Amino acid sequence: MAVILVTGSAGFIGSHLAHRLLDRGDEVVGLDNLNPYYDPTLKQARLARLEAREGYRHANIDLADRDAMARLFSEAKPNRVVNLAAQAGVRYSLEQPAAYVDSNLVGFGNILEGCRAAQVEHLVFASTSTVYGANGKFPSSVHDPVHHPMTLYSASKLANEAMAHSYAHLFGIPSTGLRFFTVYGPWGRPDMALFKFTDAILRGQPIDVYGQGQMQRDFTYVDDIVTGVVAALDRPAEVAPDWSALAPDPATSGVAPWRMLNLGNSRSIELMRYIEVLEARLGRKADLNLLPMQPGDVARTEADVSDTQAALDYAPSTPIEVGVGAFVDWYKDYFRVGAN
Repeated sequence: MAVILVTGSAGFIGSHLAHRLLDRGDEVVGLDNLNPYYDPTLKQARLARLEAREGYRHANIDLADRDAMARLFSEAKPNRVVNLAAQAGVRYSLEQPAAYVDSNLVGFGNILEGCRAAQVEHLVFASTSTVYGANGKFPSSVHDPVHHPMTLYSASKLANEAMAHSYAHLFGIPSTGLRFFTVYGPWGRPDMALFKFTDAILRGQPIDVYGQGQMQRDFTYVDDIVTGVVAALDRPAEVAPDWSALAPDPATSGVAPWRMLNLGNSRSIELMRYIEVLEARLGRKADLNLLPMQPGDVARTEADVSDTQAALDYAPSTPIEVGVGAFVDWYKDYFRVGAN
C-alpha cells in the first residue's frame, strides 16, 4: 500500500482520482484549501464524500504556504505525489494574474521542495493543452515546440514543466507532466462550458457560445483522464536512452527522469455538436448567444496520444454521448432537478 499525496483533492479531477486510488487500496493524503474561485459548496460536497472513506486524510493548506507545505511532507511522508492543485481557468488569468503566480509558480516550487525532502518515488503533475498556444499543427504532439503560450495560465503551466525537469535533473525526482485536454464529467467545475450550458438551458436562459460556435475541442471524459493519471503514477519516468542534445526532444530528457504526455480523447469535436448532444439529453433546445473569440482562446485543440498509448497503454473510450449523459444525470441528482 502506497501513501499518495493528491493536491487539489476537493477539485473536479482530484476528487475522482482520490476515489480511484482509495478503491485500489492506497492511502490518500488530500490537500485542498477550498478557495472561492468557484462556489466552495461543491468542493465541500466532494470532500465530504472522501472524508467518509477509510484511508483518506485531508490537509487544508494553501500551496503557497511554504512552512505548512514543508510540515505536510515531513509528517505525511508520501511515496508518490500527484499535483493537480492550481489556479485554473484561462480567462480568469486576465483578471487575477497574481493568483496564478502564487499557486502555480510559488506553490509548485513548494511541491518540488517537498518532493526533494521526502525523496518521493514519482511526481505526476497536471499541465494543460493550452501550452500549445499559437502552434497551429494538429493533432498536438508532445514533441512539438511550445514556445508561444497565449495566457499567463498557460505560461505558468509551461513553467511547471521546466521547473520539474530541473528538479528531476538535479535531485533525481522522477517526474511526469500530463497535458489535459478539456476534461468534463460528473462533479465538474461550474466555470466550464458543460456546467454553464446545462444550468442556463434548464433555467431557460441563453448560453454564450464563443467563436461563433465554430470552435473545436478534444473533449475528454474524466474517467478516461483518471485512468491515464493512475497509469502514469505507476510507471515512473526514466532518462530517455536515445535522447540527443544536438536534436533535443522536448517531450523527454537525456539528463533527467522526466517526460511529458498528452491526456486527451484524440479527436476534435465541434462545439455545436457538443451542444446538440446536451440538448438531446436535456430534451430542450438551447438559445444560442453567438459571440466572438475571447482573448487567450484558441480555435481548436486535438491531442496526439500515440506516446501516451505506447507508454501507458492509454485508450480513452468514452464518447461524448455517454459522457455528457453521465454529467446530466449527476447534475439533476445533485441539484435535485425535477425532484418534488
